[in-house]
Amino acid sequence: MINIKDLNKSFHSLPVLKGINLEINEGEIFAIVGHSGAGKSTLLRCINGLEGFDSGEVEVFGYKLSNISSKELRSLRKKMGMIFQNFALASQKTVFQNIALPLQIHGFSKEESKKRVDELLELVGLSDKALVYPNTLSGGQKQRVAIARALALSPKVLLSDEATSALDPKTTNDVLELLRTINKELGITIVVVTHEMDVVKKIASRALLLEDGNILGEGDVKDLFLNPNSNMKKFLGEEEYLPQSGENIKLYFPKSVAKERFITKMARELDIDFSIVWGKLERLGDDVLGHLVINIEHKDEKIAIEYLSKSSVNWERV
Repeated sequence: MINIKDLNKSFHSLPVLKGINLEINEGEIFAIVGHSGAGKSTLLRCINGLEGFDSGEVEVFGYKLSNISSKELRSLRKKMGMIFQNFALASQKTVFQNIALPLQIHGFSKEESKKRVDELLELVGLSDKALVYPNTLSGGQKQRVAIARALALSPKVLLSDEATSALDPKTTNDVLELLRTINKELGITIVVVTHEMDVVKKIASRALLLEDGNILGEGDVKDLFLNPNSNMKKFLGEEEYLPQSGENIKLYFPKSVAKERFITKMARELDIDFSIVWGKLERLGDDVLGHLVINIEHKDEKIAIEYLSKSSVNWERV
């Protein structure tokens, strides 16, 4: 659906995207994650044709953006909805009028527009807010209006540029659940730009880690968290206390064993003692995964490693 090959982009001779290669599949929720200034929003704007690029290629729905005509670009953008951090609503228009704006621009009749807007208001849970103005809404409600407007033309792709960054945690969760619903029920591909790892964990199936215009990691979200490379660990910034004596081993539990009593079983079967240094369970989409650091005496290291090697738990010395 979206294919990017060796994409390079600079602003005033300053490189901001460096040799980006990426494929986004139909029907998935894909996250582009990184710190501020990493090039995330620029990459997103290259995808919908709002930014040009120096070299490489961006292909969306079969359109190659390096040589696309103005007419083809308009047709392409109709298939892509966009939501922003600051909502970008027209303050002088009602909720209904904001959502109807793309329909009016593309020549839909009043009857067609009303039917579509009513459907979208129900989808985002704002049927009772049709005639109010944006300044009377909460941040979460404004973002729901922005999402409804982005869906007005029935796009195949929804692009989200830091859409939850200005929201509190509870409202963020509500908006993310709405995006998951849109993805599952409408089959719309969603590309999320964010610097918040919690957003990635809750809704994304695959993710790309971008830093200083370079891809530092890319793949299935569960694999990124179960087998994080050094770049992912650095980005997560999780500091762990580690004892100076003994052997420290970090365990990564996939969903198949995350809720099992693995540590208790291991200690009982091997008849060894060890201390739990650090650990947590967290939700990735619909699954629960676990991380744990244990400290083992050197004399027990060999049998513990043999046991772990035969299990379905991923592990590494730390």
